[in-house]
Amino acid sequence: MIKDNGMKISAENIPNLDQTVMQALVFFIENPPPRIDISQFKSPFVFGSGNAINAGLIIFSDTGATFGDESNYKSVFSSSNKKTQQGELRDVIVISASGAKDAPSEIEFAKQNGLKTTLLTTKSESDAAKIADKVITYKSIAEPYTYNTSTYMGMILSATGENPARIKQLIEGLKLPENFAEHKYFAFVVPDEFMQICPMLDIKDNELFGPHSTIRAYSQGHARHAKFVIRDENELVMTVGSKNEHFGDPNHRWDIDIPNDIKYGGIMALTYYIVGKIQASKPPYFKENIARYAKEDGPAAYGEGTKPFEVIVPGSED
Repeated sequence: MIKDNGMKISAENIPNLDQTVMQALVFFIENPPPRIDISQFKSPFVFGSGNAINAGLIIFSDTGATFGDESNYKSVFSSSNKKTQQGELRDVIVISASGAKDAPSEIEFAKQNGLKTTLLTTKSESDAAKIADKVITYKSIAEPYTYNTSTYMGMILSATGENPARIKQLIEGLKLPENFAEHKYFAFVVPDEFMQICPMLDIKDNELFGPHSTIRAYSQGHARHAKFVIRDENELVMTVGSKNEHFGDPNHRWDIDIPNDIKYGGIMALTYYIVGKIQASKPPYFKENIARYAKEDGPAAYGEGTKPFEVIVPGSED
């Protein structure tokens, strides 16, 4: 059993995502993430799995980076071979909260091809950290497997420089519609400049609800392309940062105001918090299945000899 910010967390006492968001913000108020100088990387490769690559798209979007995930990083590298030979691409940044699973293979591949590797992780003693040329380590809290809230939020905050206390204040002022929990389905519409949060929310839908898929997420631009042809009073359309005059049943819309200076850390915290409230309104699909997955299905997919995953992943200081 692990205690984090006064809450006892265990496989028998798994918090919802909104609780973990608030715990993470309190943690970062007390332990500000180190600032990262993105300008030190010139047109790097950025590799990551799951929401790690989505965090990378947020953090390194202004660097001219080339992005690859666990399925395509080798083909991405091959298609950029000319730039690599000309010396335009010299750095590989691997983002991995655990420093395990696919990360060691991604780093080994980069080193075999003569590239300098930098690992962003919360686990300084991980297998990937042992072989990377440079390791940037972030602090994190204990949280359920797959949540990866404090892990990637810390990395994003280190790039945006946002004040976690202001983000916490924003969320504390949030008022859910009275009929929020009565909805079966939920859709996010976010400003175009925050479009990279959408795949992160899609992954949360997969992890928390699986075949009981509950959440859709689109940027304003994507939402205009026939995403809301079908209206349903069972779906709540939540529009962040603007007034929704077009999408979803008019009686089932929620416009969420945000500060003009909000950045990706705030958007991640806000939307993850709402996902946690959705989780709380549904049957405990995740909580009923994560122990089996962590012990059996999950590690088995990585091959013989892979150790079971921890249902509660320890924080970086546990």
